[in-house]
Amino acid sequence: MDAFFAAVEMREHPDLRGRPVIVGADPKEGKGRGVVSTASYEARVFGVHSAMPISKAFLLCPGGVFVRPHFDLYVQASEEVMEVAKSTSERLEQVSIDEAYLDISLAGDYRAARAMAVALKEAIRNKTGLTCSIGVGPSKVVAKIASDYRKPDGLTVVEPASVCEFLSPLPVGNIPGVGKKGRETLHQLGVRTIGDLARIDVQELIALFGKWGAVIHDLAQGSDNREVRQEEGYKSISREITFENNTDEERVLLRTLTNMAGELHTVLVNEHLRFRTITVKLRDEHFVTRTRSKTNERYSDDPNLIKEASHDLLQWFPEGSTIRLIGLRLSGFEPKGSRQTTISEFYR
Repeated sequence: MDAFFAAVEMREHPDLRGRPVIVGADPKEGKGRGVVSTASYEARVFGVHSAMPISKAFLLCPGGVFVRPHFDLYVQASEEVMEVAKSTSERLEQVSIDEAYLDISLAGDYRAARAMAVALKEAIRNKTGLTCSIGVGPSKVVAKIASDYRKPDGLTVVEPASVCEFLSPLPVGNIPGVGKKGRETLHQLGVRTIGDLARIDVQELIALFGKWGAVIHDLAQGSDNREVRQEEGYKSISREITFENNTDEERVLLRTLTNMAGELHTVLVNEHLRFRTITVKLRDEHFVTRTRSKTNERYSDDPNLIKEASHDLLQWFPEGSTIRLIGLRLSGFEPKGSRQTTISEFYR
């Protein structure tokens, strides 16, 4: 999907269209804490991008429209998109709230695949009012890179005979998993394009990156044998917040956990899920991150259990630090009503 969170906000508020929309924390006139979740393409012109500190985003684009996230809207829009995508192929692997792989090998040829992609883009736009960018290729890595090639609202089809020609001139950072540090290390070797990476001695990469060096060497040649794996449902749901000012006040931490518990319970209800494991995450002023988890004997969707368990877990963290970030995660799901409730569960 194209600038997904920002696109949903603009769909809900048409007056925002064409403006630099930045979804994330409150910038507080450049003094805010937290990060950018998504920036519209109008905001990206100013250098704003996701995961950027919100304070820096404000400095780069003080005239931007800063919007707090509305995750309930994004989840709903994502479900609508994925439902449309499943009508194209039952073999769908959703990898994030706004991205998925589809296996369309049964299309027969690339001409038919292009027609399917055009139809899918139109169906998503008609259903949701949102645009997406699609890449079609013989492997996951080629399709992924192709999907980013002509954003927004793009379509790029790369046939097997054209893989090397397509990949070779692109920046090496376009390979999924090659981040800033990896790019810097590769640049020191004179590797700046995917073609450079494909031509370098794989042993040199293994010496620098270990097994990952062999993996990215294969990816640079478009070689990727991973299949599209259909996975149903959520693995986990979570919320986290970075405080405006570091805090060691227990009442602030408990109140924040209570609010998060309510938000996560809403997701459970909407998705008809019950959970077993609850995890609390804290990050202190030294950026040390710790987690504490509890797995219950039985599945539950009880909002009081979420709140009480999160409060109990908080007591197991070491004292003496001020807290920068707090998070709450639920995992270990089963669909509600998927089995018969045992009599003991009526008497918790």
